[in-house]
Amino acid sequence: MARGEIVIDEGACKGCGICVVTCGRKCISLGKERIGLRGTPVAYLSDPERCNGCGVCGWLCPDFAIEVYKFVKSGVL
Repeated sequence: MARGEIVIDEGACKGCGICVVTCGRKCISLGKERIGLRGTPVAYLSDPERCNGCGVCGWLCPDFAIEVYKFVKSGVL
């Protein structure tokens, strides 16, 4: 199974929550303890074990604040 990781630019994130709503695996949250430059809560990867690197959050982020990395276990076919 593929694993993924996202990196969120807290300076670019405005806390709109689109990534939280569209994450099918529910691994992104908005944190009250994490406040961005705009004074709003910013998104963070709250459950990294569930992330599969599908990329939906990065595609739908209106501020291009999310970079998505997908790690695939290599093996012999």
